[in-house]
Amino acid sequence: MGTFRPLPSILTSTFFILLSFSVLTQATSANIDASKASYCESHLGNGLAKPNDPWWMETIKHQGTSPTNPEPQSYRPFRNVKDFGAVGDGVHDDTNAINDAIAAQNRCGLGCGSSTVSPAIIYFPRGTYLVSAPIIPFYYTQLVGDAKQPPTILAADTFDGLAVIDADPYIPGGGGSQYWINQNNFFRSVRNFVIDVRRVAPERAQGTAIHWQVAQATSLVNIVVHMSEAPNTAHQAIWMENGSGGFMGDLVFNGGRFGIWGGNQQFTVRNLTVNRAQTAVYSTWNWGWTYQGVTFNNCGIGFEITTGGLTIDTQTTGAQAIIDAVVVDTPVFIQTTRPSNGTLAGSLVLNNAKLINVPVAVGVQNGTVVLQGGTRTIASWGQGNVYQGTDPTPQFVQGDLPNPRKASSLLDSSGRIVGRAHPQYENYHVSEFINVKDYGAKGDGKTDDTRALREIFFRFAHCKILFFDAGHYIVTDTVLIPHGTRMVGEAWTVLAGTGPRFQNQRAPRPVFKVGNPGDIGVVEITDIVFQTVGPTAGAIVVEWNVREPVGKQASAGMWDSHIRTAGTAGTNLEADRCPKDGSGGYEPCFAAFLSLHITKKATIYLEGAWVWLSDHDLDFGNHSQITVYSGRGLLSESEGPVWLIGTGSEHHVMYQYQLVNAKDHYMGLIQTESPYFQPNPPANIPFFKNDAYHDPIMYDDPAPSSWALSIQNSQDIFIFGAGLYSFFHEYSQDCITNRNCQAQIANIDSKSRVHLFSLSTVAAKHQISVERNGIVDQANNINGFASTVTYWTNS
Repeated sequence: MGTFRPLPSILTSTFFILLSFSVLTQATSANIDASKASYCESHLGNGLAKPNDPWWMETIKHQGTSPTNPEPQSYRPFRNVKDFGAVGDGVHDDTNAINDAIAAQNRCGLGCGSSTVSPAIIYFPRGTYLVSAPIIPFYYTQLVGDAKQPPTILAADTFDGLAVIDADPYIPGGGGSQYWINQNNFFRSVRNFVIDVRRVAPERAQGTAIHWQVAQATSLVNIVVHMSEAPNTAHQAIWMENGSGGFMGDLVFNGGRFGIWGGNQQFTVRNLTVNRAQTAVYSTWNWGWTYQGVTFNNCGIGFEITTGGLTIDTQTTGAQAIIDAVVVDTPVFIQTTRPSNGTLAGSLVLNNAKLINVPVAVGVQNGTVVLQGGTRTIASWGQGNVYQGTDPTPQFVQGDLPNPRKASSLLDSSGRIVGRAHPQYENYHVSEFINVKDYGAKGDGKTDDTRALREIFFRFAHCKILFFDAGHYIVTDTVLIPHGTRMVGEAWTVLAGTGPRFQNQRAPRPVFKVGNPGDIGVVEITDIVFQTVGPTAGAIVVEWNVREPVGKQASAGMWDSHIRTAGTAGTNLEADRCPKDGSGGYEPCFAAFLSLHITKKATIYLEGAWVWLSDHDLDFGNHSQITVYSGRGLLSESEGPVWLIGTGSEHHVMYQYQLVNAKDHYMGLIQTESPYFQPNPPANIPFFKNDAYHDPIMYDDPAPSSWALSIQNSQDIFIFGAGLYSFFHEYSQDCITNRNCQAQIANIDSKSRVHLFSLSTVAAKHQISVERNGIVDQANNINGFASTVTYWTNS
């Protein structure tokens, strides 16, 4: 990652004159009285915190609320475990105190299918917390440790339970039932911990750090796990048997039988280090995972992959994509359980894998060596079905793949895809933050906070970190988030647009503008949910204009932040107004015109983001399906660089991802679902086609469904892992059996240059189309529940 070079003093003065002029212009355009606004005396530096200062989150004022909670005045989202009796000395058993902090105030645990009305951050100050039973994070929970000195959670030698942190417990005597439905186990985050299970006897599988059976909008970040290194160890860092994730990154696992034992539809893993494990990653089943930046040191096996299951009932690992790996002193990098025997039986892609003293690069459990190892770099290698352009015939490859040039703007100084950890501001003192509720913003879900937020951004964007106390901040007109902004939410603070300015789909209007066109600067947004309070047919929920400064890659971005419309308390678009049968009508059930628009000169680093139009209600009644309408998911016109790492976009009418005149994008893994009601009405209904936003032409069909992926006139697009799913046809799943819920799902025009690795689709007749002509037939690529293309390019 690059760093800023100091500017000469004369240029620095010029910079601040121009900055003041820019801010004044923005203030005037936002109808702010500039005379009442105080300018930043100096821009935010590199942080004033001293080594022994507490992390800012521990000492900042916590005045967050949940306006949709049954007791909005008394409910408190922030909980310090020590306020509930935890000691943190490594001697006292803190299990009950921690779980009391999680459960207090009637939060969503056993018997609660889902809920957004009781968000919580469970904060652990530095220390060692002894536990003898699992910590159970309820729905909509963030477990957060001190980022400066991450606390240790220590499993007692008597520990009894599935895992130290159990995100979806099995109900005792429940016949296999669990607290939550795994595919709907949304909104969980765990970060900044050391988890030590070495006191648990090596042979006991209770020495598991995290049971992580979760779905979208979930993350594991900045976690170290210590496990037994005994020959008979059964310890594992992560165990997951199901779900539909998800993102995890910046993880270090030491020892154990497994680093990750994983089965989940899809996941993105970034910056994983495993040291001295018997098997670093065991993959039991998936439709597609992407690993970006893995380091294995002194392990027995790097990836142990179950393969060969080609039916729904025998699903094994469908697709594994691994980019930017370093493997040292490990006998086998990748071992599959069964040979491919010359046909697709689990897709595998390697790109830029550096081996040092690794005798077998790819082998089979029976001892067959597929690819010799040694000390070498594997540039690009794959196993599976490969396609070129408009040729519909697959070629099975077990060998080198084309190694397309990646745009230099996407790479760090070592030639790897850029990755940047979730900003946590460890070096900043609490005095360098402001609470937005101290400056006029209410966040009560009722008050119009438009003017207050405009003034806060205007006054403080360049000189303070903005802490958005938990709440729902309602705006009725466009709010500019200026370049220079660093903003942090509290348990997914909600920022929502509503009102007549956002109701006309023929005159769409941004709710939140991140910078103005042409702006250059840092923007960091973490732990925020952007949404609407409907009906809002003309809302562009987020328009992203800002461009990162030269030499500071990935400095304009969002982490653990989401764009979520409809289906939650406070959206005015729940099952009582917009029921599944469509009787709510079109006009009352419009959620958005477009969720995220990345404009031509913008750059963005987007990690762990979910752009979701709700398919079911998370709060109302029995959490039934709903019929609501969002026109478009993510539109990028950016000339790059753009990184979409572990992102999803679901249920939008026209498309989930669209790239138009775009350049220099890395996308991995991307995940989509088509609207469940389609094709009744078909795309584009109930939206009008708008050429100003490059709306795509749908495929030739009397009743088409949305594009999962549409690419027009775009260059150097590098997609490394994609899961594009169509589960319904007019709310019926009968189409799953015959794999024909829609005819086409991904369209790339002939002018674009795209490299697509590890594509898995569900129930789409054609997996890839060129100029809206179906090319790749899924019947040739059946790979369990999904169908998989190992590599396709049109260049």
